[in-house]
Amino acid sequence: MALYRYTWRTFGRELMLLLITIVFFSPMYVFVVLMMKSTPETYAANPLGVPDHVETANFTTAWAAGMGRAMVNSIIITAGSVVVLVFLGSLCAYTIARRPGRLSGTLYVLFLVGIILPTNLGLIPVYVVMKHLHLTQSYIGMIIFYSGLLVPLSVFLYTGFVRTLPREYEESARVDGAGVLRTFFRVVLPLMRPVTATVAIIIGLITWNDFFHPLIFLNGSDKEPLPLAVYSLAAQYTSQWNVLFAALAISMLPMLAFFLVAQRRLVATLAGGLRG
Repeated sequence: MALYRYTWRTFGRELMLLLITIVFFSPMYVFVVLMMKSTPETYAANPLGVPDHVETANFTTAWAAGMGRAMVNSIIITAGSVVVLVFLGSLCAYTIARRPGRLSGTLYVLFLVGIILPTNLGLIPVYVVMKHLHLTQSYIGMIIFYSGLLVPLSVFLYTGFVRTLPREYEESARVDGAGVLRTFFRVVLPLMRPVTATVAIIIGLITWNDFFHPLIFLNGSDKEPLPLAVYSLAAQYTSQWNVLFAALAISMLPMLAFFLVAQRRLVATLAGGLRG
């Protein structure tokens, strides 16, 4: 008797999965087709048909309209936030994990509360403070804001990982005369590479794709990141969907390429960061 029989029920399941796949990928098909067409061709009799040729002018128009500058802004804000949060999160988590006590436990609970609470409730006073400190419409202001916003998540991931690390390496370093900070940077931080990759990937995706907070703090300045640049182009090229979709493709390509390269690493580091 065969271990597996192909029945009508199996065929029905496969057909259902195929239909679901078509439904999910149909918006992507529309997106790819329209961004490759010229404006007259998008309003032709068959706008969803395969284009006769790829209209590269859509991408050059979107790039010249501010997408290039916005990409530089996104890279600066994202990279700066990741560096600060890796440094602060790892150092704070190491202190909490290696110095157990009432104070460390209270701080850890406060960081957990910072993950749970809706941070937008305090957005108005934060904006007022940053406005008085002249930190709005600046790279430093956004990096400081994201550092405060995402440090609870960074500390949470790092703390769970540090608690699983053996103490023997640190004790050996201290016997050799290394201080606390030297032990951390020379011994502990290299052992944190799996969870550091996890933190960098998650925080990078959050800051790169964030639209709401840059709209509050950077709107109208020359520091606008990619989401705001696409939003501005939507008002300028209302009827030119091909240019808008080309701008969306430009904003997506860096993160898409990053995900394709790091997707296996992302799964591995998530498992390593949570399990140790």
